[in-house]
Amino acid sequence: MESHVHSPPIVRDDEQVAHIPGEGLAKGLAVTMRHMLRKSETQQYPEVHPDLPARSRGVIALVEENCTVCMLCARECPDWCIYIDSHKETLPAPEGGRPRARNVLDRFAIDFSLCMYCGICIEVCPFDALFWSPEFEYAEYDIRDLLHEKDRLGEWAATVPPPPAHEVGAEPPKELSAASRPAPARRTAPPAPANRPAAGASAAQEAEREPAAEPAKSAEGRPRREPPRAMRDIRSIRPPGSLPKKNGPSSPEKKDGPEGER
Repeated sequence: MESHVHSPPIVRDDEQVAHIPGEGLAKGLAVTMRHMLRKSETQQYPEVHPDLPARSRGVIALVEENCTVCMLCARECPDWCIYIDSHKETLPAPEGGRPRARNVLDRFAIDFSLCMYCGICIEVCPFDALFWSPEFEYAEYDIRDLLHEKDRLGEWAATVPPPPAHEVGAEPPKELSAASRPAPARRTAPPAPANRPAAGASAAQEAEREPAAEPAKSAEGRPRREPPRAMRDIRSIRPPGSLPKKNGPSSPEKKDGPEGER
């Protein structure tokens, strides 16, 4: 018995496949209705502001009071987009002191057309003068207007969010744990018996009772200086003048007679 395999019909270019009228329109309306019943993910900005994370890198804010003009942020910036100018000011000397000189900040500007938002300036600042702010609405029509001075950077400091709280069950900072730790109790010496004087008091009383030894005087009446301890030890071991003679060839003894006179 022979088996016959039915192959799909071959559609030629000149032949047209029959379609149901309005089939494409129905598919499009079905997709539209399916998305209309879902919750919308689009936020109508600027009427609805986005809910940004706390550590969003929007813009760099400046706290002018903390800046000491150390120039560390300007030197470490890879784009060289931070410009700082300052002058020295002499403070009056306090009582018993000398006048001090400090740097006063005149200009602090950041060119955000060059900034690549790496955050190195914020990390290297040792005095917490720079912070990340989630503010991002500072677009300009002219690129030259993206150079913002310290007044504008100081306004953005008010938009810096507070640091996030610790997770539940996390260890507190070492500073707080050390401050809350009770101070160790000091050990006190046991009181001395009433009928027995203290060791320090008895030694002091005996020292007062004994007369002070008078220093030895020389023949001229002046006090004699005692030799150092090392010299005293040597003299106690071997008095002066008793050192052995050096080993050498013995001298010949004199003989009586004409041979000795030679």
